[in-house]
Amino acid sequence: MDIDGVLLIDKPKGFTSHDVVDFVRKKFKIRKVGHCGTLDPIATGLLVLVLGKATKIQELLMSEDKRYEGLLRLGQTTSTQDSDGQIIEEKPVPFFTLEEIQKVFDRYVGDIYQLPPMFSAIKSHGVPLYKLARQGKEVERTPRLVHVYSYTIKKWDPPFIDFEVFCGKGFYVRTYCHDIGQDLGCGGHLFSLVRLQSGNFKLNQALSFDFLKSLKSPEELLNHVLSLPEVSRIRRQ
Repeated sequence: MDIDGVLLIDKPKGFTSHDVVDFVRKKFKIRKVGHCGTLDPIATGLLVLVLGKATKIQELLMSEDKRYEGLLRLGQTTSTQDSDGQIIEEKPVPFFTLEEIQKVFDRYVGDIYQLPPMFSAIKSHGVPLYKLARQGKEVERTPRLVHVYSYTIKKWDPPFIDFEVFCGKGFYVRTYCHDIGQDLGCGGHLFSLVRLQSGNFKLNQALSFDFLKSLKSPEELLNHVLSLPEVSRIRRQ
């Protein structure tokens, strides 16, 4: 059967965004399935899938603002800027007051430039950067203008900073953590990440992956798919 609309999934840790897309496509025999914003394997949380005719608005949904909760681990710099990579530098973490940390976070509000990480899907001469990185190669990248609307430091428990960030499209939370760690002088990386919101879609609306696996047919799945008129209404809220 044809299914057109948006499906919200709480992506589990260890899965790529493509893994979830591939699972939905094969299990429910849907020809066109895409996602609206990659989540790295270490990340969990809201993954917006577009099915059937909804793939025509994939770029539109992908461009919407997003909210994340992350855990920044100070004192360790990694090859991927997150906890999946190898530790390439380790430094002691000085005693920082919350005010000192906030001053550094304050530098990353508004329009900022980020240098895309080598472990990313951005292409250089048609080749994804992550493939070059796995070969031990590093190529010149152009910094990209991104936007941070706001942040909140939820907890400072050395060496971990629990934070929320509300940001625009193209923003790398990994790079955000890496750059803040560098500014603090001890290095840092993204230890864990949860996507809480994308546009007006929220994590508490999403299906767990276990529940998705329990569905037995496309007809059962259809009960949990947002129709295109519903998507339009939610976007206007």
